[in-house]
Amino acid sequence: MPAYQLIPACKDYLWGGQRLKTDFGIQSDLDPLSEAWVLSCHPDGPSVLADGPCAGMTLTAYLEKAGKEALGTACQSFENFPMLIKLIDAKKDLSIQVHPSDEYALKNEGQYGKTEMWVVLDAEPGAFLYYGFDREVSLEEFSRRVEDGTLTEVLRKAPVKAGDVFFIPSGTLHAIGAGLVIAEIQQNSNVTYRVFDYGRLGPDGKPRPLHVEKALEVTDRRPAPELDFGEHLGSCRYFTTDGHDGAFQGNCDGTSFHALLVTEGEGTLTCGGETRPVKKGQCFFLPAGSGCYRVDGDCRTLTAYLGPHSFS
Repeated sequence: MPAYQLIPACKDYLWGGQRLKTDFGIQSDLDPLSEAWVLSCHPDGPSVLADGPCAGMTLTAYLEKAGKEALGTACQSFENFPMLIKLIDAKKDLSIQVHPSDEYALKNEGQYGKTEMWVVLDAEPGAFLYYGFDREVSLEEFSRRVEDGTLTEVLRKAPVKAGDVFFIPSGTLHAIGAGLVIAEIQQNSNVTYRVFDYGRLGPDGKPRPLHVEKALEVTDRRPAPELDFGEHLGSCRYFTTDGHDGAFQGNCDGTSFHALLVTEGEGTLTCGGETRPVKKGQCFFLPAGSGCYRVDGDCRTLTAYLGPHSFS
């Protein structure tokens, strides 16, 4: 069974830049190009198969045609495709935001919540991000600091460098800072509650909407926990992510599909008796049951799949 290269859905949020085009080879007319949804079955931006007999078909349509076997047995407990993978170019600061839990999101938004993880691919000198609180705060203090603009004074400000990994459980207040390029592996959700947006105006010339009331209801006001995923970069019910430098072998059995995102360099991918070139910025979908595969070359690769996990 071959590996399918994917064409990403692209987004032009106001904080983005051009590095996904210049550095990662993402083709888009958008300016800015803020996000490339390289593996997506979300209706707000599905990715598309680039080649093979199903070229031009959305990943969603392909999976409907291929059947449940292409997803694997680990996906049978999910009503919808479980994960979404993005490349993010933050030329400017993103808003301070939070994502709800499944329970809250299903009740209030009609879709799943969002646990996510970030793999920092590049960071300008002095770049940082916000990751939860630096101490526990009361609901009253949280609300007051949102109102008076002092929220960042009680957030954990983390300086970052390429290779750093952050796991963001739902309910964790966070923000990607300017000068970062990040690979984000997340639940298949597009629910975001903005808490603070630096007073910026949207394309319509009006301040972008905030969602403070909902954010107050879903935010965990304690410091984010320290998590250890052992040999994995991150793992939860919706995704397990591994990182590879250079050549490696994998086995895509009947348990789960595999997604491969090349984040640096170039090489080859051998799968299903076919060998093809791969390079930075490309993402591939391997249906469950594809069997053993191998990546060779001077490249870095992230793999994501459903597997054993230590965080729910």
